[in-house]
Order: sequence, then structure tokens, then C-alpha cells
Amino acid sequence: MPLTSGLSGARVLVTAASQGIGFGAAKAFLDEGARVVINSSNSERLNKALSQLKSQGEVYGVVADLSSRLDLERLVSETRRLLGGIDTLVYVTGSPKPGVFMEQGYDDWLEAARLLTVSPAYLVRKVAEVMIEQKVRGRMVLLASYAIREPVPTIALSNVCRIAIAGIVRTLARELGPKGIRVNGVLPGYIRTARIEQVTAAMASRSGTTASEALAKIEGEIPLGYIGSTEELARSIVFLGSEMSAYVTGAMLPVDGGILRSVG
Repeated sequence: MPLTSGLSGARVLVTAASQGIGFGAAKAFLDEGARVVINSSNSERLNKALSQLKSQGEVYGVVADLSSRLDLERLVSETRRLLGGIDTLVYVTGSPKPGVFMEQGYDDWLEAARLLTVSPAYLVRKVAEVMIEQKVRGRMVLLASYAIREPVPTIALSNVCRIAIAGIVRTLARELGPKGIRVNGVLPGYIRTARIEQVTAAMASRSGTTASEALAKIEGEIPLGYIGSTEELARSIVFLGSEMSAYVTGAMLPVDGGILRSVG
């Protein structure tokens, strides 16, 4: 029997998908024949993304701020209305500002916690409620960062707050497994997005080098020797968000070109 994703006609919600990693994931699911809802807090960027993706298949957009409880609830209800339900959730979100730990104030931590901890926890609960009600054998894929295993000095807020994703994945894999819902996480390394430009600019400023020199230093630390693309990352997201990973749950999959040195 040939290997298939089983995504034809599947109902997929991808958050923060007007650009970067989320956009790449949405495109990959559309390429597999899924019906997709994408989300952004910026209506202009969302409409631009929709115009780029509409030739790929059935795609809709919902404007919602992932740090707002009411917007999260509306995002789930609108997705259900547009698609009839949710088979796969892909949780992607933006990143808080870069900087070392001692530069961050109370409001910085509060904002980062709301975006990177409270937001995914509440959204997956609301999506799980829909999946359970409809008796869907669902899939959830939550994006974190390789930095939760090996902290990166210049992104302290992400280092700390994104760790919650691993807790959500491991907790819900056990709670939702008996209901046929699988929950997995992805740990991207350096992926070529606007975030890379932000991080390399911050590194260059601290070290007195240029952004291109900072980028070359990062690439020199990656065993595969280059910054990954959103398309390469999307392949792993589709794997975990489809029937190709039917017996995988509770996993945290690094997609980092080998930069992680730790064994566990």
C-alpha cells in the first residue's frame, strides 16, 4: 500500500500564516489537498497571503490576535463555520523581542507569557473541544524552538516561555490520546524568515560585526551548513499533521540542520 498523507479534503487551521513559517505550512497542506484556514492579526498581510494561496486550493482567512482570549474563541468558531470542523491544528506564533535576560522588564515577560504560553494552551483546549465533540481523530502540531533545549543567549524571552509548548505537548498527548487525538511539537532551528534578520542584527550589534558576518557564524555552527527554508520545515509539519505519523504522539521533533548538541 503506497504511503499517503491522507490529507485530501482534511480541515486544517494554521495560525500566524500570513508569512514565514505559517505561510509555508499552509501552502504545504494545500498542496496535499487539504482545506485550510489561515490566520493573522494584520488584515492587509492576511489578504495578501490569501491572494497568493488561493490558486493552490480551498483557503480562507480569519483576522485574530493570538494574545486575545476572545479572538482565540472566534478563530475556532469561524474555522468550524468555514470548514465544518477541524482535523489538524498547526500552531505558529510570532516571537517576542530579542535581548538577554537582564534587559527584560515585567511587561516584557507578561507579554511573552501571554503570547507563548497562555495563547497555545487556550487555543488547543478550544480546538480539542471541537475535535472531541465531533469524534475526530485529530492532529495538533505546535511550533516551539530548538532554543528550549539549548538556550540562545540573545532571545531570553523565547528561551523561557516557549518551554511551555513542550509541557502542553506531553500533557495533552496523554490526556487526548485515548480520544484518538495526537499532539506533537516541532523545534525549528534557524529558518530563513524575518526573525533571522532580527536575530542576526541583534547579534551583530552586540559583537560589533555586520549582519552578514553574524549569519555566516550561525551557518558555521549548523552541521548541514545552511539556514533552513520554510518549505523544508513544512515537510515535517505535514508529516506530524497527517496520517503519515499515525503512531506518533507526544514527540518534540527538532528540524534544525543538526545544530542541537544535546542527546535528550
